[in-house]
Amino acid sequence: MPALRISPALATLAASLALSLAAPARAQDESVGKALFASNCAACHGETAKGDGDMAGVMTIPAPDLTLLARQNDGTFPFLKVFHVIDGRTGVRSHGNPMPVFGRSFEAAQGGADNPFGAVIEARGKVMSIALYLESLQR
Repeated sequence: MPALRISPALATLAASLALSLAAPARAQDESVGKALFASNCAACHGETAKGDGDMAGVMTIPAPDLTLLARQNDGTFPFLKVFHVIDGRTGVRSHGNPMPVFGRSFEAAQGGADNPFGAVIEARGKVMSIALYLESLQR
């Protein structure tokens, strides 16, 4: 039986793939979630997520201190619940109306007939970035 011959290019590609799969995943850059929070959430929740945003004085239902979510949940950050609140799957009433549904607005900003699933993935990535940022703020 003849020996199997592998081209150097294929061997390099296989080695690169094996190394990339074996390497630990890098944590997301916190600045992504922080920037999204600043542009979409800080008006109500404040720059530090403590519920003291510029709109706090006119809201009939105060924005919660989002840095206490883990403390209020027996020390565990309720990631899935936070994700669902941000993307609109879980209703939250603030100043008499539902909180803005950022999942839909993020998706609408990225929509297009040539890439329908890309819009959903992009929206969920943004929601996840905000949730991860909030998790980093827990005290």
